[in-house]
Amino acid sequence: MDPMDPMNPINPINPMNNVGTDPPMEERFAPRARPKRSPRYGGRPTAITSLATYVPPRVLTNADLEKLVETTDAWILQRTGIRERHIVDPGVAASDLAKEAALKAIERAGLTPDDIGFIVVGTVTPDMMFPSTACLLQHKIGAHRAWGFDLSAACSGFTYALTTASQIVASGAHDHALVVGADVMTSIIDYQDRATCVIFGDGAGACVVSAAPADEGAILDYEHEIDGSGGAALCMPAGGSLHPPSQETIDRRLHYVKQDGQTVFKFAVRKTEEISRRIMERNGLTPDDIDLFVSHQANRRIIQSASEKLGIDPDKVIINIERFGNTTAATIPLALNDAVCSGRLKKGDLVLLASVGAGFTVGSVLVRWGF
Repeated sequence: MDPMDPMNPINPINPMNNVGTDPPMEERFAPRARPKRSPRYGGRPTAITSLATYVPPRVLTNADLEKLVETTDAWILQRTGIRERHIVDPGVAASDLAKEAALKAIERAGLTPDDIGFIVVGTVTPDMMFPSTACLLQHKIGAHRAWGFDLSAACSGFTYALTTASQIVASGAHDHALVVGADVMTSIIDYQDRATCVIFGDGAGACVVSAAPADEGAILDYEHEIDGSGGAALCMPAGGSLHPPSQETIDRRLHYVKQDGQTVFKFAVRKTEEISRRIMERNGLTPDDIDLFVSHQANRRIIQSASEKLGIDPDKVIINIERFGNTTAATIPLALNDAVCSGRLKKGDLVLLASVGAGFTVGSVLVRWGF
């Protein structure tokens, strides 16, 4: 196998020699116990009442990458399904992308920033360690009555944030919450490593979650899990409390994304299918009942393999990774927006969202589309 293939494992990710006691792979990723069969949601109905996205105007094509690393357009397209990705200019942060998407989402919901009571930002590329990007975003959009926080779940950031906001609104604590998935992945990508630099792009998506009558669409159910035993397979090794920035971590390029591509690929396919099947079974649904399947856009082959295993009609699967790459927490809102704009997602449709991210994090949300 080609050692430079991003789907092949790179050297084991143990940059500071502090890992080595993990159980065998088949034990680490063993199937979980079956969940409860009743939907998890309680309280008043909630719905996604608006959606907006933003990507920076600058585009990095596969041809551009050919000038940076040893790769080709055909090689990237075959292995990932990506042709181009949007990237920020220097000095543009996650909160800047989030602001553009958030303001549009709030306007489309017929609200003002002061109507927002809660903000949750899914991101692994915050502007800084602290304050949170949610704090910076609250100030930038003028949401003077809101509180909130960042949620770090990598590529599951949007599904986790959507569930969190929905539960807050369902409880009656607030009538309107702002959910944002925003990442500037190019800030943590090593452009000397073709196994990762060809995959990622920058972008943001936002939606407003509001209390709403059930007949106007609803967030129906969710299923999430984490598996920390796979943490070393996809991570940014340095910069935290375990390995603070130092000359050594810089010299060893440990402030960039590292991944064991083969492990991530296999886990993502299996868990995307498993988490989606769980939520469908709990709600008495079959693949034929799903109008649109929106998976995290990490790799075209992952999405196709998982949806085939689920038995979902390919015409019901949205794939737009070709134009955006993997924007981490922004991929699902970007895919939803494309589906709305193309007429593939309409009011009343039953939508299944699914994600797998570093951690590992796994998530699925079932939504009746309301607009």
